[in-house]
Amino acid sequence: CQSLPKTLLFQLLGLSIATLSTVTHYGLHFTLISDISLESNSYRVIHHAAFYFGICLSMTLILAGLLSSAATVRESQCLTAMGFLCFALAFNGLIPAACWKYTHSTEVEDSMMDVYDFVYEEVRRNISNFRRHELTAIHEAFLCCGKHSPFGDMTNVEHKMCPPGQVHDPAQDCLQQIQDFLKKHMDFVSTLLGITIGFTVYGMILTLFLWFSIHFSSNLDRKGKYILR
Repeated sequence: CQSLPKTLLFQLLGLSIATLSTVTHYGLHFTLISDISLESNSYRVIHHAAFYFGICLSMTLILAGLLSSAATVRESQCLTAMGFLCFALAFNGLIPAACWKYTHSTEVEDSMMDVYDFVYEEVRRNISNFRRHELTAIHEAFLCCGKHSPFGDMTNVEHKMCPPGQVHDPAQDCLQQIQDFLKKHMDFVSTLLGITIGFTVYGMILTLFLWFSIHFSSNLDRKGKYILR
């Protein structure tokens, strides 16, 4: 009975990671940038890699919780060892992910802004009418319009594609809006990563303690028993 809350905890944590991965992969803001990005842009690779990593991590945590619960009920060393292995695999995946997040914190942001810069310049130079629809979609998704120069210069893009009330509003700068949106999302990702690492270490210690408890308990049961031949 005591293992049930722990199992539910790891299942809830795994479901939270799966939900965040799904929202990141299929969310309007992220899919829009991913569809527009060029092959040379690194965002599309990061976009897909983050989704598959999150799904695999969530499944590993849920499996580790179930194995730990079953090991406690059955007092099985084999199930306990498998649960510890799942926690260890999750931990070995979380640490590189956390390190990558902090060492490449601006890579995702830069790649998203590069996509907007590319579409913006294509529209400004009137190279493709199709890019106008993409630029409009970005403006509607991020509730922004155009890039504003520190010198106050406006291009035809702002005058033609921005509502009158937004043309001179610095708060509607798309690059700033993309930065703010991504910062909030990455802060949530960092919090969830930290919580997951903490509970993964807790799960490893718990399963290791359980394995030794079962091991020494079974050895004590054998003491004082003799076999007549």
